[in-house]
Amino acid sequence: MTTENLLEMPNSSGFFGPYGGQFIPPELKIVMDEITQSYLKIRELPAFQEELAELFQYYVGRPSPLYYAKRLSNKHGGAKIFLKREDLNHTGAHKINHCLGEALLAKYMGKTKILAETGAGQHGVALATACALVGIECEIHMGQVDIEKEHPNVSKMKVLGCNVVPVTMGTATLKDAVDSAFIEYMKDPISQLYAIGSVVGPHPFPMMVRDFQSIIGREAKKQFAQQHGGLPNTVVACVGGGSNAIGMFTEFLEDTDVELMGVEPAGKGLETDQHAATMTLGTPGELHGFKCLVLQDEQGEPLPVHSIASGLDYPGVGPQHSYLKETGRVNYTSVTDEECLSAFMELSRVEGIIPALESAHAVAYAIKLAQTKPKDHTIVVNLSGRGDKDTDYVIEMLGL
Repeated sequence: MTTENLLEMPNSSGFFGPYGGQFIPPELKIVMDEITQSYLKIRELPAFQEELAELFQYYVGRPSPLYYAKRLSNKHGGAKIFLKREDLNHTGAHKINHCLGEALLAKYMGKTKILAETGAGQHGVALATACALVGIECEIHMGQVDIEKEHPNVSKMKVLGCNVVPVTMGTATLKDAVDSAFIEYMKDPISQLYAIGSVVGPHPFPMMVRDFQSIIGREAKKQFAQQHGGLPNTVVACVGGGSNAIGMFTEFLEDTDVELMGVEPAGKGLETDQHAATMTLGTPGELHGFKCLVLQDEQGEPLPVHSIASGLDYPGVGPQHSYLKETGRVNYTSVTDEECLSAFMELSRVEGIIPALESAHAVAYAIKLAQTKPKDHTIVVNLSGRGDKDTDYVIEMLGL
């Protein structure tokens, strides 16, 4: 498989190799095809591109900085660790990138309401923010477990005028929030737009969210060349659904000398059933209208999953990630809850940067990698979000 093939994906049916597509009822396929056609048309409009670029610069605060974490690097062997500071974006994470794109798309399509799911709440806050900005009603479905765990983000969504719908069915986490939001969406897919929070779901969402998020990698590549020269040796990002990772990786797919590493949650250990290591232990299956690697039982039903990071506890993964693993262009590994917590505290106390628990998975891997590499090895980590939403939970967990 050549890098040119990878960059041309998905095909017109929304497939990345055997993954992706639309495994949905005929009536929903009609709606998704309309969204696809509208997106492909609207994204080419100069007015749309100009409005989005202006919002990225003056509203979000892009470009986000690329920061050399010198003290962290020196402490852990000397390999240079750089942080792409998506945590400094307005709303505190990378999610605002595609939420602004989806909200603008909804406005251009004449939609009056946006529906979505959220896990850690970052997508929910970003989408509620974008909807307030463009003047569209917003409804976010969130698992009850995550509502209790991520209360600061729930409060923000309510302040922004969003209707937060608690989901108590199933495990009351991210997968169930997706199910709940889709049920509500199908009641009126004409006036509503379902704004998926990651590179998952039926076509065109894996493509569309990737396109909006790819600004991360474009900036990082340019910034690294300006600050350090050349290309980084390794690029690292956490993977749940996979939006921040694909946003960072896309720009580097052709640069085969750059190692791309996705880090997923090993939870309480891969030998237990308390993890969300889809890329490591999943098998091909269908979930939420698309085909990807899935943690599933013998009947093809999604298994319960666990991660200390609410935004990563999903039994599937983006179809492009599934294919990138199959082709070998991206390598995937996992980090436990314990390693994640350690990295959370380490970055906080060595660099004065409190990361989201999701992002701390990538930081944990970067620290381990730095210890095995020479001083001229360079590692770029996508610090996808800030950790103010997680601080109370971490303090409780660690007994601080």
